[in-house]
Amino acid sequence: MNEITPFQIKNCSIATVATGERAASLSELRDKILTINLDSIYHHFWSRRLFSQFTNPEYPNDFSIWAHLHLHDEVLAERLSILDPTDYETLEDLRTDLVDIIEQRMEEGTSVSWVQRNDPFHFIRSSLIIFKTPLIINSPFELPDRIQKMSASNIFYHFIDARSRTPHRKDDFSTWLRDFGEEFYPLAEKIESIDPYFLSLADLSNQLLKIVNDFFKTKQG
Repeated sequence: MNEITPFQIKNCSIATVATGERAASLSELRDKILTINLDSIYHHFWSRRLFSQFTNPEYPNDFSIWAHLHLHDEVLAERLSILDPTDYETLEDLRTDLVDIIEQRMEEGTSVSWVQRNDPFHFIRSSLIIFKTPLIINSPFELPDRIQKMSASNIFYHFIDARSRTPHRKDDFSTWLRDFGEEFYPLAEKIESIDPYFLSLADLSNQLLKIVNDFFKTKQG
């Protein structure tokens, strides 16, 4: 157990870049999504969680928000809002279903498909800038205290972004815990069961902390 690498807590921020691509109608949105860089798909599904205005809205991605606010198509907005990127192995798979939903709505003959809007959808790309912090976790028993002190960007990096980096598309916490053996498998499994997509980072942090606290309270009898 002493050979296990300590958990290095990292921070992150988002660097956004305008792509110059925009869509003023549903048909244009479909066409742009077909060719836009996958970094942009990731941005429009996830990045708002690092912005202070994200508070678990009814429409959790930028595509559903635009359908709601600017196309005024509540049917489409609802269909887009239930797309959960954690259900997909790759962003390309997510892109495919995103396009399918839009094309299905267009085939239903909705009048908004070709109408040009004054507030077009602007495609943004983003990348994470990662910062090391001096904070480390040496033992699973330190998790409750450390998680309680983590910032929103810590949680984003180690729980959400981790799913695009780790071999089994898991968060950093459960991946690290499994290195300590079967004793911590139940905790790792509970953490892995959290779906972060419909949660704000504050809610995600609270849920993660509750699971960890409950586990160690049980261990202590």
